Amino acid sequence: MNPPELRLNPHLEAALQRVRTAAEQAAERAAEGMGMAALSAGQAKRRDALLAAQFLFRKQQALFSNGFYQSLRGQLASSTAPATAKVAEPASKRSGGGKDWGELSLMDDDQVNAMVAADRIGLAIGHQSEWELREVESYIGSLAPASERPEDRNPLRPQVIAQALLDGIQAVSDDSETRQILSDELTRSLAQEMRACYADIAELLRSRGLRPQDLRVRGTASARASGAAAGMVPPDSVNSAYGDLPPPRGAMPGMPRMAGAWGGRGMGAAGSIGEVDPRMMDLLRRLAHMPAMAGASGAGSLQGDSAYGQSGHYGNAGGLPGSGRMTGWDEDYGDPGWAGQLPPNLIHVHREELRQAASGNLDHMVIDVVGSLFDQILSDPKVPPQMARQIARLQLPVLRAALGDNSFFSSRKHPVRRFVNRIASLACAYDDFSEDPGKAFLALVRELVQEVANGDFDRMDLYETKLDELERFIGEQTSAALQAQGNAAELVERKETDLRLQQRYTQQLQAALVPITMPDFLRVFLAQIWSQAIVLAARDPKSPPERAERYRQFGRDIVLSVQPKAGSTQRQAFLASLPKLMATLSDGLDLIGWPEAARKQFFGELLPAHADSLKGQALTPLEYNLLAKQLEGVFGCAPPSEKDLPAGGSVTVPAELDMGSRLSADEAKSLGLMNEAAVDWNGQVDIDLGVEAPLQSVDISIDGLPAVEDEAEPSSGGLLIDHLQLGFAYQMHTGDQWHKVRLAHISAGRSFFIFTQGHKHQETVTMTARMLRKLCESGRLRAFENAYLIERATARARKQLAALNSRH
Repeated sequence: MNPPELRLNPHLEAALQRVRTAAEQAAERAAEGMGMAALSAGQAKRRDALLAAQFLFRKQQALFSNGFYQSLRGQLASSTAPATAKVAEPASKRSGGGKDWGELSLMDDDQVNAMVAADRIGLAIGHQSEWELREVESYIGSLAPASERPEDRNPLRPQVIAQALLDGIQAVSDDSETRQILSDELTRSLAQEMRACYADIAELLRSRGLRPQDLRVRGTASARASGAAAGMVPPDSVNSAYGDLPPPRGAMPGMPRMAGAWGGRGMGAAGSIGEVDPRMMDLLRRLAHMPAMAGASGAGSLQGDSAYGQSGHYGNAGGLPGSGRMTGWDEDYGDPGWAGQLPPNLIHVHREELRQAASGNLDHMVIDVVGSLFDQILSDPKVPPQMARQIARLQLPVLRAALGDNSFFSSRKHPVRRFVNRIASLACAYDDFSEDPGKAFLALVRELVQEVANGDFDRMDLYETKLDELERFIGEQTSAALQAQGNAAELVERKETDLRLQQRYTQQLQAALVPITMPDFLRVFLAQIWSQAIVLAARDPKSPPERAERYRQFGRDIVLSVQPKAGSTQRQAFLASLPKLMATLSDGLDLIGWPEAARKQFFGELLPAHADSLKGQALTPLEYNLLAKQLEGVFGCAPPSEKDLPAGGSVTVPAELDMGSRLSADEAKSLGLMNEAAVDWNGQVDIDLGVEAPLQSVDISIDGLPAVEDEAEPSSGGLLIDHLQLGFAYQMHTGDQWHKVRLAHISAGRSFFIFTQGHKHQETVTMTARMLRKLCESGRLRAFENAYLIERATARARKQLAALNSRH
C-alpha cells in the first residue's frame, strides 16, 4: 500500500495508468528503433554503441518502466499536495517545469544539464500534442494549488513526463553515452505515443462523468485574494469568472456584468467553447468593447495606422483589400462611429497584445490564421457591404472559438462557423438593404451580432440560439411574402397532404382487398387509382358530401359487377345499373386526371370481365351476401383524414411520379409551375466563367491545424436537392441565360419547391421534386456560392500564403 502522502485522486490515478502504458509502448518502439538505427549506422563505433544500448535496455526494460512510474507518481503526488505541505520543500525538488532558472548559479553542471534535457524533451512532447493537452488541462488543470504558475497547473504536463523519462533512463545505466542514446530514442517514441495518450485521458475522464474542472481544489480566502491580485481567476468563484474584478477597460458606464462570459481554462463553465487562458479572455473582453467607445473618435483610437503600416498589407486603419467598394454606407447599417468606412481588423491591430497573452506557439498560429481569414472575409465579393460590416464585429468571438476549440477548424458544422456562414449566405439572396425585406433582415442580423459581440460569446448554446432565431425569421419572412402573392404555400401543402392521405388509404385498401375474390387488375385499380378519387372527393370543399359516398359505393358495385350472374333477372339488373356505374367511373377518373392511355388499357380489361360475368356459374345467395358484407366493411368506412396521419410524418415521393399532373391548369398557373416541356433538355448550358470550382477538403486544410473531417455540402449536381436551404440564393438556367432565384418554401414532404425571383415585382417559380432533380442533375440549378464564406476565405488565405512563400 502506498504511503498516505502518495495517494492520488482516483481519476488522476486512472490517467497515470494510461501514461504508464504509453511509456511501456514507447519503450518497445524505442528498442526496435535502436536496432534499426544500428543497421543503418555508417560507423562501426556508432553501430556498436547502439547495439550495446539496445541489449542493455532490453535487459533492464522492466527497471526503466518501474523507475518511470515511480518518478511520475512521486511528481504527481508532490504537485497535487496542499500548498502548506510544500512550503519547506526546496525549489530544486519541485516537479519538472517548476524550477527557477534564476538559481542556476547555485547548481552544479549535472543539475543544469538535467534541467535542459528535461525542458528539451518536454518541448518535443508538447509540440506533438498541443490540442490534446488543452483538453486534458480543462479536466485536471486545477489540481495544483492556486499559488502555482498557470503553466504548471497540469500535473500531467510534458515537463513532468520528461522528468520521469530521465529518471527511468538513469535507473537503467550510469554511462553518459548510453543515456544519451536512450534519451534520443525514447523521446522520439514517447512524443508520438503521448498524443494518443492525452486524447485517451480526456476521453477517459469524460466517460467517468466529469466535466472540465470537476477535479479542482478549492483554495483558501488568502489564495483567492492573491489570485485576484495577480489577475488570475479564482478556481472556486461562485460568480462569473471576473465577477469580483473591476469592469473591463473601455466598458460603457452602467454596463452589467456578464456571468461566466469570460472564463478561461480555470473556468470550466458548462457549455463553454473549450478552455482559454484567463489573461487572453481578459484581453478579448476589453477589446470587445473598444469599437463602441472608439466609434466617436474613429479608428485612430485603436492605433490602426501604425499597426497596419507594419503589416505591409494595408495603408490605414480602415483599409482592407477590396474595402473601397464599402464606402459611403448609411449610419442605419451599423454603429454611427463607423459610418463611411469598414471597421478595422482588430486581430491585426492588436496582434502583438494578443500574442503576448497567448500561451504557446499554436495560439500564435491561430491568431495569425484567424486574422488572415477576416482579411478575406471582409473583402469577399459575394458578401454585400452592409453584411460584411456586421460580420466584421464577430472577429473576437471567432478568435475566442478558434483558440479554445480545435473542432472550429476541423468541423464545418461548428456552431460559430455556421453562424457566420449562415449570415453571409442568407444575405446573398437580398438585392437591396434600404427597404424590406432586406432592411428587416439587416436589422435582425445587427441585433443578433450585437448580442453575440457584447454578450456571452464564451458559450456554445448562444450560437445555437442565434441560429434558431435566424431560421425562424427567414421562415416567417418567406411565408409572409408568399401569402402576399397568393396562397402558393397553402396550395402545395394541401396537394402534398392529399398525396399522403392517398398513400395511406392505398395501403389500407391493399391489405383489406387481399381476401376478396376479384380479378387482379381490378384489385390494383381500386387500391392505387380509385383510392385517389375517394380521397379527393372527401377533401374537396366544393364537392358535395354525397359524391365521396357515391365513390365508395362504386368500389363495392364494381367488384359485384364482375361476379358471375344467373338468370335473366340478374342480367337485366346489371345492364340497368351499368350506365350509372360507368358515369361514376368517368367522373372519378376526370377528378384525378387519369391519363387517356391508362383509361383505354383499363377499359380493355373491364369490358371482357363484364362479358364473362354473364356466362359463368352464378354465386349462391349466401356467397353473394357474404361478399357484399365484406365489400361493405372495406368501402363503408370514410377514408383517413389529416388527424389520422402520423405526427411529423413525411411522404417520400417516388422519383417517377409527376406531381404536376395533380394540379389543374389554373392551379399550375397561379403557382408559376415550371413545365418540363418548357426546358430544352438537349440544349447546352452556357458556361459561366465567373463561377469558381467547388472547394475540396484539401483546399481548406491549413498545415499545423486540425484537418477538416466532414465533407462539404454540394453546390451543384444531383445531390444538391438534398441540401437546399430555405432563404438561400441559387442560380437557375431555364431559357438561354442564368437567373438568380431565392428558395422560399419547401413542402413538408419535399415534393414541391417554391422559388421567388425579381426584386420590385417578385414572381413565384414552383417545381416538383422530379423537375428540380432533373435541373440539378443536368447542371441547370446550382448554389449562388461555390462554398460557404469561411471555407472560401480559408482557401484564398492558403493561396495567398503559398504565393508569399514562393517569393521568399
